[in-house]
Amino acid sequence: MTATPPALEVSGLKKHFPVQKGLLKRTVAQVKAVDGVSFAIQPGETLCLVGESGCGKSTVAKVALRLIEPTAGSIKLDGVEVSQLDAEAMRPFRKRIQIVFQDPYASLNPRMTAGRIVSEPLENYSDISRAEREERMALLFEKVGLRRDSMNRYPFEFSGGQRQRLGIARALALEPKVIVADEPVSALDVSVQAQVLNLLMDLQEEFGLSYLFVSHDLGVVEHIGHRIAVMYLGKIVELATREALFANPLHPYSRALISAAPMPNPRAKRERIVLEGDVPSPMNPPSGCAFHTRCPFAIPRCRSETPALEPKPDGRLVACHLVE
Repeated sequence: MTATPPALEVSGLKKHFPVQKGLLKRTVAQVKAVDGVSFAIQPGETLCLVGESGCGKSTVAKVALRLIEPTAGSIKLDGVEVSQLDAEAMRPFRKRIQIVFQDPYASLNPRMTAGRIVSEPLENYSDISRAEREERMALLFEKVGLRRDSMNRYPFEFSGGQRQRLGIARALALEPKVIVADEPVSALDVSVQAQVLNLLMDLQEEFGLSYLFVSHDLGVVEHIGHRIAVMYLGKIVELATREALFANPLHPYSRALISAAPMPNPRAKRERIVLEGDVPSPMNPPSGCAFHTRCPFAIPRCRSETPALEPKPDGRLVACHLVE
């Protein structure tokens, strides 16, 4: 029996941006935005990428979509390598992976009606008739909780939550297997966030979707994620199930992140781990473990030897010399 391949798999993914100076635009350095990231997302699974701003989360998402080209590494959709395909060869795979953007205000064309926004992918990637497109649009509007008669309205006539629902409907138009959600609720009110997250979870169950969910909000991640990958300075430092990570984070950076998350019970107490110093520059990352400059537990080995992301007895992956 052949095993089902992951819906999305990346291996050794790197994205380095050249820094150019002078009249001749000579490359003098590289910004290592993503520096060797690997993960696999199974059908129907949500993998969340979390970390501080600038750690490379959104860059991973854009490279996985081939919106920007990888410097190195492998990208597979349903077991098919797509990282080296040209634009024409990549076109059929665009239907398999779609994106929901962070800003529901900026990601919609203000000159197009809501119905046209949702139908545009169908016009570009399918040959169904206009009547079939109209019916497909109406069905998508109902699936995301919008009225059919709102198809003739313009984006400015919708609230923020409704606009994000519109963005979700557009992402669903081509019946993708994978949806990349780049901070899809960070611009919304808290009550609306819950509605949109529950909608995404309902759609995942109904259509068997896989999500690569980018967020800095640990409360959101705890609600929607199945597995969580913690990123620091372009690398994954811990990858674990939601339950394992929140119950017992092993990497010092994961512990610091979770200790900073607000708790719903005001009487509950949690030891706060305050990290000193700033995040190092990705243009000149520290030697050894990139986190050692801020880690309160660093040992001499951390300064000279880069820890590998290795499996631990409970199945999670951790890149830390102190975790045995």
